[in-house]
Amino acid sequence: MKKSIILSFIMLISVATSFSQETIVPLWLNQVPNQQITDEVELVESTGIIRISKVQNPTIEVFLPAKNNATGQAALICPGGGYGILAYDWEGTDIAKWLNSKGIAAFVLKYRLPDSKSVIESYKAPLQDAIRALRTIRYNAKKYNIHKSQIGVMGFSAGGHLASTLGTHFNEVMYTPSDRIDQESARPDFMALIYPVISMQNGVTHNGSKNHLLGKDANAELIDKFSNELQVTTDTPPTFLIHASDDKAVPVQNSMLMYSSLIKNSVSTEMHIYPKGGHGFSFGHKQGHVNSWTDLFCTWINNLEE
Repeated sequence: MKKSIILSFIMLISVATSFSQETIVPLWLNQVPNQQITDEVELVESTGIIRISKVQNPTIEVFLPAKNNATGQAALICPGGGYGILAYDWEGTDIAKWLNSKGIAAFVLKYRLPDSKSVIESYKAPLQDAIRALRTIRYNAKKYNIHKSQIGVMGFSAGGHLASTLGTHFNEVMYTPSDRIDQESARPDFMALIYPVISMQNGVTHNGSKNHLLGKDANAELIDKFSNELQVTTDTPPTFLIHASDDKAVPVQNSMLMYSSLIKNSVSTEMHIYPKGGHGFSFGHKQGHVNSWTDLFCTWINNLEE
């Protein structure tokens, strides 16, 4: 009897352990680059959606489908929030759970925000975290049951700017390599940009995102550098674009300029522009037929060539 109880207890511990795999993974094992010690504290608020600001410890949150459902594809998700906050569930964890239902592994990026007092050079921090995150996922591909050549990035609004920055600046040296993770490529294998900020140019950009990322007095060189429609090359990954014509926050011209540059550089691209939907619609459940974008994305990614 005692042996039976002990055996059952051991089995319970084993099952619990299998379900308690690390889901929050710190990106930086030692010192976070481009960061200084301050009295700033990370802030998490929940008022309809979870908003995170003043990020101090960048992480990825891991969401994996059942092994038998897994396609081998994966997406690094960059939530939006104007580079001032992260809409962490609205454009992050909720999206990850949906991707899992399609057999796609998902990793929600909690990236540093450029106006944090702890960040030294504002515009570098989000991209540093995105590069490290993509490399971390690729380094652990076997552990996560994904293919190294099928790891993309998905971004919403300002997160779409970060995603497109990763897709056009992945070869830049943004920090000093420190371990084997940093030997991995940071190039995403695809980009999904959902109502994205793309350009930093006046008249097209989202001023809030621009001011947070680059500052109000950014010079022309920095503005051009982070206007990602100007940074597309033939090595930019295949891209999926979604936008609404009536977007009053991030003009639809952002996606249109990106699409034009991608086509010019012979990059495989698909774009869908809806007449209505506004901005920040996430799944678009209450925004009419804009909610069909998720089906369009699934069709697109299922037909991507490896």
